[in-house]
Amino acid sequence: MADQAPGDSTTQSGTDGGGSAPGAPDAGGRAPAEYRTAELARAAGITVRTLRFYRERKLLPPPRREGRVAWYNEHHLARLRTISELLARGHTLGGIADLIDAFEKGRDAGDAAELLGLGSTLASPWSEETPVRLTPEDLAAHFPGEVTSENLAAALDLGYLAVDGDEVVHVSRRLLDASTALVREGIPLAAVLDAGRVVREHADAVADLFTSLVRTRLFADVPTLSPADLRRLDEVMDRLRPLAKQVVDAELALAMDRRLRAEVEDWSRPEDAEAAGGPQDADGPGGSAS
Repeated sequence: MADQAPGDSTTQSGTDGGGSAPGAPDAGGRAPAEYRTAELARAAGITVRTLRFYRERKLLPPPRREGRVAWYNEHHLARLRTISELLARGHTLGGIADLIDAFEKGRDAGDAAELLGLGSTLASPWSEETPVRLTPEDLAAHFPGEVTSENLAAALDLGYLAVDGDEVVHVSRRLLDASTALVREGIPLAAVLDAGRVVREHADAVADLFTSLVRTRLFADVPTLSPADLRRLDEVMDRLRPLAKQVVDAELALAMDRRLRAEVEDWSRPEDAEAAGGPQDADGPGGSAS
């Protein structure tokens, strides 16, 4: 049965997650944080409608109820943030639900975390991307006349978009802004997505290069990462992050200079150059008419 808004839900005699009153201190004398539905949605950066959808999909444990009011805690907030992170990585809600179900049914926490993509994550993520939640109307406003089934399928396949109920989540504010600007310049969205796929391939190759350098040159004597090695790797990658970005940015700038010079030279040739060269060749040695 679908969950209802707190004011519309049926009264339950029992409680989930403890029977203390909201704000009652815990064993350590601290007041646990609790949220009503709208407060939790606001803290997680989602809509109330999305929160209820997650509850319907069993992605959240039941809230503690006090009469007709549902109370959520920090565990619910952490779960919502994990769901948002996994959606940003391209996971589907169905896949997230399966993994959460496996975890809650007693699967080893380390294995489940690894499946969720959390177990091997460094303390300092390399990317600094901010996911963006969009309604269908928002998406259409970004790309007027370009939101076709083919383009949506391509964006989903690339991992740029993930479906979340009646909304979509774009993996990156910066990529969304760049794509929007390119389309406004007159480049079709299909061409932008095709270019994005090629850029992804080259970016993966650059990432492979950097990680191979680190592994073969700095961790050649480490067959298996221990917790201490993982901390060291995190520190190394944190130091190398700005250097890698600096190298890529400089090389791209130099490549663009070379490419643009070549293109400008090609465009600057007189249109009749070849035609003018034809008669000259014909009038060359042995080619003139008598």
